[in-house]
Amino acid sequence: MTGGSLRLVSFPGAVGLGFVALLLAGCSYVETGPPVATPADFPGVAIEFQKRGLHVDNPVSGDAGCNDSVLTPTAISFTVSGMDQTTRVKVYLYVFRDRATYERLRSTIDACARSYVTDPQTFRSVEQSPFVLAGQGPWGTRFEAALRDGIVVAAGSGDNPDSGYP
Repeated sequence: MTGGSLRLVSFPGAVGLGFVALLLAGCSYVETGPPVATPADFPGVAIEFQKRGLHVDNPVSGDAGCNDSVLTPTAISFTVSGMDQTTRVKVYLYVFRDRATYERLRSTIDACARSYVTDPQTFRSVEQSPFVLAGQGPWGTRFEAALRDGIVVAAGSGDNPDSGYP
């Protein structure tokens, strides 16, 4: 045919065009907002501390500071110093799966701390679900503020059901 004739699309071509149209329509329903902030893993927590001028050394996974089979898989001990804390202190980071687990197990950390705290008057902790960071004080004021700020940022929304932690 010549001139201004119409060409009909074949059935397979029409199906293909329909599929492309459906695919494009489906894309318009994709959520484009920012993702929900999930808690950081230990390297992410350490980076948050380092951003605030703290020095993290000697991490030991599974060191709860006590013999508690529930806390052990959640715990990482390490030493940290910086700011107005010139001497390194050993601290214990407990990482829980989500806010409900954090709330259920939070009190067990105080009992565990009795194993490693030498002066209960200077025991310190920094908490933001799903994290608890605990250790023997005294801690410098700026040092503790940097720990607190780092934990809050690293905690994100406080829930991470895919974390692998109890």
